[in-house]
Amino acid sequence: MLTSAVQGVYLVAAVLFVLSLAGLSKQETARRGNALGMAGMGLALAATVVLAVDRSERDPLVTMLLIALVLVVGISVGTWRARSVEMTQMPEMIAVLHSFVGLAAVLVGYNSFLTEAPDALHLVEVFLGVLIGAVTFTGSVVAFLKLSARMKSAPLMLPGRNWLNLGAL
Repeated sequence: MLTSAVQGVYLVAAVLFVLSLAGLSKQETARRGNALGMAGMGLALAATVVLAVDRSERDPLVTMLLIALVLVVGISVGTWRARSVEMTQMPEMIAVLHSFVGLAAVLVGYNSFLTEAPDALHLVEVFLGVLIGAVTFTGSVVAFLKLSARMKSAPLMLPGRNWLNLGAL
């Protein structure tokens, strides 16, 4: 029952994320779009915490304290970086933060591969999640390096790159 409720909240959060992106497309509706995105993320985060506390093998209080500790660390580092970064460095910061999203997708997929019973659908889902996360991670790292002028902006053209990409896939 709780899992169904959490999935319902995730669905509402996903709709809010889509509405957020639509709102961010125009300057007149950007504030509303930002608010919808924050509401969606708040709902998704709250649902995940409730599910984690319910399913935890530890004492629920210990689980809540660990989650609170991680949130405090994340909020502290995020606030410090947000206040100390120059506006001209925002694209670089976004690229670095986006790389963490890709890395998180890779780690979550790998953890799911190690802990869940393997079936064909699950393995395809894990493969796609890890692949997309890895491409996101590496692309964001390259974007950061290029934006911060630590890497040349010219594209790297490998001979036979299409065959290399096909082989990697």
